[in-house]
Amino acid sequence: MSVLSILAGMGRVAVFLSAMLCVCEALAQSWPARPIKVIVPLSAGGTGDTLARVVSEEMGRLLGQPFIVENRPGSGGSIGTEAVARAAPDGYILVSASPSHVINPALRAHSGYDPVKDFAPITVIANTHQVLLGHPSVPAHTVPELIAYLKKNPGRLNYGSAGSGSATHLNAELFKSMTGTFIVHIPYRGSTYARQDLVAGEVQFAVDGLLPTLPLIRAGKLKAYALCSSRRSLIAPEIPTLDEAGVKGYASDTWYGMMAPAGTPAAIVAALHAAAVKAIHTPAIRERLTAQGAELVGNTPEEFRRMIEKEQVQWTRVIKLSGAKVD
Repeated sequence: MSVLSILAGMGRVAVFLSAMLCVCEALAQSWPARPIKVIVPLSAGGTGDTLARVVSEEMGRLLGQPFIVENRPGSGGSIGTEAVARAAPDGYILVSASPSHVINPALRAHSGYDPVKDFAPITVIANTHQVLLGHPSVPAHTVPELIAYLKKNPGRLNYGSAGSGSATHLNAELFKSMTGTFIVHIPYRGSTYARQDLVAGEVQFAVDGLLPTLPLIRAGKLKAYALCSSRRSLIAPEIPTLDEAGVKGYASDTWYGMMAPAGTPAAIVAALHAAAVKAIHTPAIRERLTAQGAELVGNTPEEFRRMIEKEQVQWTRVIKLSGAKVD
């Protein structure tokens, strides 16, 4: 191939890229022209739902179009997540992602999406905490007491989760595998339903978000044993981590972020990122969420992507070690 041919080819590529850039810029300039839908693949009332609604409302104000939050729970979050993966990448549909985003493909042979390839990361909204909870009727008051109690009663007690394959399911299974205990898994269609049954005493244990359960803990309606995360919460520093409480090496951090379908124009992703970061740094929003235990982040799309890739490796290993299965 001659030098002239190579240069001509390079010229055509440059023209194509320039044209695509113009299309993206034009699209971004006319976007958003209608409301933007945010799919929360979790039940209403949970941590992910709360964060998505508060931040989305402010993003809508900043971008001049309402953000409509729609809950599509089921299959540990995979139903709503797959819907976004298959949606048009036009900036009008987003997903509120959490560790379940990575867990499901590692746990299910046919989850319907790739956690990295099928999405355009926008930003991590916040890090939060999950907590191992018990009904007040459970006689154990500390983690060592709980482990001893469970070993004396293998298979006689139940724990509820947000669904098979959810982060609450996997965090509980990791606790079981690391402590040599056996508690029967009762999957629900979202954490809200599991929480309701835990408060009612229909199940004895659950792993749930600290944000929605802290009022119940402080009212004495639920018993908090320890946090699943690698560090204590700023809002409830009195609750130890499982590692501190005796389950050495246990660490499972919880995050919530926003993503678009892969192929969403870079200019739109950048606009969404800017709006999300500005929203979480709005004093009223920041005060409201930090008061509920959320530790706000606002990282870059590339930082978010690297985090997803790391989580994919981590959760694949955890699932293999724990032997967790979808019920």
